[in-house]
Amino acid sequence: MAKDQATLANAQTDLARYQTLLTQNAVPEQQVATQKAAVTQGEGTVKSDQAMIDSAKLNLVYCRITAPITGRVGLRLVDPGNIVHASDQTGLLVITQIEPISVIFTIAEDQLPPVFRRTRAGQRLGVDAYNHDMTAKIAHGTLTTIDNQIDPSTATVKLRASFDNKDDALFPNQFVNARLLVEQKHNVTLVPTAVVQRNSQTTYVYLVKPDSTVTVRPVTIGTTEGDDSEVTAGLEPGDVVVMTGVDKLQEGSKVSVHFEGENPATGARSVSGAKARPSGQVTPAGKTGHQPVR
Repeated sequence: MAKDQATLANAQTDLARYQTLLTQNAVPEQQVATQKAAVTQGEGTVKSDQAMIDSAKLNLVYCRITAPITGRVGLRLVDPGNIVHASDQTGLLVITQIEPISVIFTIAEDQLPPVFRRTRAGQRLGVDAYNHDMTAKIAHGTLTTIDNQIDPSTATVKLRASFDNKDDALFPNQFVNARLLVEQKHNVTLVPTAVVQRNSQTTYVYLVKPDSTVTVRPVTIGTTEGDDSEVTAGLEPGDVVVMTGVDKLQEGSKVSVHFEGENPATGARSVSGAKARPSGQVTPAGKTGHQPVR
């Protein structure tokens, strides 16, 4: 390119000289036109040289393989000494992004409206990732995306939650239980879910009266979270309800209630009981499910 630049500079000098002589009618106009063409040709040659230099620099960049993203490198797919081609479909290795990482999970279509309302209002909903048996929380993240359609075969919609994963607690394709916090409720009445009975007409519990007899008490159940259920109507904190041994009970049955850690009394029908209790807060999950980390 240096040689072609020198040739171009000489052609430009000659053109300037011929243009001056043309004003003095010392050279023919054809000679000036020819010199202009020579300058244009020289400029094209220099540009072609620059393109070749840029191509060579690009090839030098390709000589060093750089990761396009930050992540965890998997086992190499090509060993030193293997023959590779630019057209090969298999890469050198697979890089998986770890920080941040996302969890894709599903919720039922009837659970979507409250989630959608809160996200449209600008709220950032929290998502917790738990292990297989829900005994330990692995990580906390936030809901980032709701899919644009419901799967008609399962009546569910996909959601994506993002986790910083600074401690590498989540691993690609790991299965976790995702819990989406949709709403917080304060000062509600809770009972163990096991005390709630249902038939075709109503939802009810067996309430133990002060005279140790039971009565059927219709109740209205709100949010169910884990082993606890919210009672919105029908019970007050402190009421004693039957948790186990309800299969042979009927209205007015005499019972002897024992609570966890107590020995059952003798005499009347022995049942396991629980007390309705107040709670400071319930954190209902939009969906709990076995979901892969993406």
